Amino acid sequence: MTSTLTPRPHLERAGRVLPRPPSIFRTGVRLAEVRWAGLALLLFLVGGALQLAGAPTWSCWTAYLACYAAGGWEPGWAGLQALRERTFDVDLLMVLAALAAAAIGQVLDGALLIVIFATSGAIEAIITQRTADSVTSLLSLAPEQATRLDPASGAEQIVGVADLVVGDVVLIRPGERIGADGTVLDGLSEVDQQAITGESVPVPRAPGDEVLSGTVNGTGALRVRVEREAGRSVIARVVAMVEQASATKAETQLFIERVEQRYSLGVVAATLLVLGVPFALGTPFDAALLRAITFMIVASPCAVVLATMPPLLSAMANAGRHGVLVKSATVMEAVGHTTVFAFDKTGTLTEGAPEVTRVTTAGRLSEDQVLRAAAAAEQFSEHPLGRAIVRATGERGLAVPAAGDFRSLPGRGVVARAGSHEVRVERARRSGGEQGIGTLVAIHLDDAPVGTITLVDRLRPASAAAVAAAAQLTGRPVHLLTGDDEVSAQDIAARTGIGAVHARLLPQDKTRIVTELQAAGEKVLLVGDGVNDAPALATAAAGVAMGRHGSDLALDTADAVVVRDEIDAVPRLVALSRAAHRIVVANLVIAATFIVVLVTWDLIGHLPLPLAVAGHEGSTVIVALNGLRLLRRSAWTG
Repeated sequence: MTSTLTPRPHLERAGRVLPRPPSIFRTGVRLAEVRWAGLALLLFLVGGALQLAGAPTWSCWTAYLACYAAGGWEPGWAGLQALRERTFDVDLLMVLAALAAAAIGQVLDGALLIVIFATSGAIEAIITQRTADSVTSLLSLAPEQATRLDPASGAEQIVGVADLVVGDVVLIRPGERIGADGTVLDGLSEVDQQAITGESVPVPRAPGDEVLSGTVNGTGALRVRVEREAGRSVIARVVAMVEQASATKAETQLFIERVEQRYSLGVVAATLLVLGVPFALGTPFDAALLRAITFMIVASPCAVVLATMPPLLSAMANAGRHGVLVKSATVMEAVGHTTVFAFDKTGTLTEGAPEVTRVTTAGRLSEDQVLRAAAAAEQFSEHPLGRAIVRATGERGLAVPAAGDFRSLPGRGVVARAGSHEVRVERARRSGGEQGIGTLVAIHLDDAPVGTITLVDRLRPASAAAVAAAAQLTGRPVHLLTGDDEVSAQDIAARTGIGAVHARLLPQDKTRIVTELQAAGEKVLLVGDGVNDAPALATAAAGVAMGRHGSDLALDTADAVVVRDEIDAVPRLVALSRAAHRIVVANLVIAATFIVVLVTWDLIGHLPLPLAVAGHEGSTVIVALNGLRLLRRSAWTG
């Protein structure tokens, strides 16, 4: 177990810790869409409060019309711009419907419609900007500078990472981030690759082994030959894959949005006919205009919009109460359509941090004494295995002995002097047991073996149940996508019931597998937590991130976040989404029935305006209340 205790200056000089993107609040404040939507909502609430308080009508109308202006000018202008390209945007129809409602005195209904659409646009803008910010911060995983060795003299030169070319030899000091993909020429160390590959513990690196940009060197110095230029490094490819996949997924729309343009254009055309034809045949203009306005009101897709949104928003709220953040209604719909589940291993199905599960003794010392001796040597180490040993010692109520003369053994372990004894802790091999495949470390006292300690990345308690529920929902094998080795992957699969295992995967490999599954007709729901999962999360039909220890990029790229890391919430989310879809279909039938009946009545008879408004609003209330059923606790547990 190597230590990364040394050379903080190197970390600051040649590498940087991945910065956190701005908070959602700060992101929202700097977006015009969010500011206008917030103002529209505020004005709507002011108008409602004035109306409830019995204030003069002019004051209520002033607030509502100001709401129209704040929330409607941008989609209205965008709709007019779209008309120049011969495209009719549904947002423009919503603005026209809102204005028509105001024209016949239903200013509250129109303002509500404006607020709904403005809020939806603001949420979409926040999600888009957060993803862009996270992709930008990802570039900081790779350092800006590297130490290049002159091929003739061996002299050190500080150069920009972007200036490295294939064949250059760079020096990677202890604790530094590696600036380029390459091959180790000289040196022994352990490299923390969890950000890129998801491996739970640092991996030994010796001459001939590959190292990746953005990973962190341990305590050994390495000389590395550059094998790929900066633009083709693993980090650069992760950034490109996330951007490309996010842009592709942005084209996904709600079911109702896929037909809204034709419907909106049809309503406008039909309204003009309802106005023009009777007028041309001799009907007074006022009467023809009233019929046309009535037609636009009853034919406008308000009930259709609310048929879709309340069930999805209610499902989102219910999921949020149970620790799952779903980022949009589009996501809530897409989750239920997934046909295959895929899980990352480290930090997703497992806890993501090693824990001591067993201590054995060779007879000279007791188990507690073996653990205390190991902790004495490891107390100065920042290696995950070392920290786990020290933590386990404290959890058993044991004091960690004082030690000195600490030294790291690059690629092997650590050694220190405790009292009159030299204690050496070395990684021995992989081990298996009831807790699964783990890492075995050997403890030596004055060169004599005294015991071993087994450390395992524990399986989450609910992982097996979550995998079983996922397989039952889809009727297909669940996939495991991990950067860890085949032995560990097969062990996790055996203990959870996973049917398809893919091991030793880099980020592009995970993306490739997801792409292949979807090309075969599947809709993949991927669950992950790391930077290495981000491209695949963006590519999948639905990406879900584990939130407690997930990387910022994974959290912002994913479509949903399991805030409490309760993995059994994922199949529950899918079941809830499918329930929402069933209610959406029922609501669309109800809304369509009302629209057809009211439109037919208006066209072949005389539909009184108050009855038209009552029927239109009645259908809206019915579908809204039906959608709110998903707020019940039983919708999540059932």
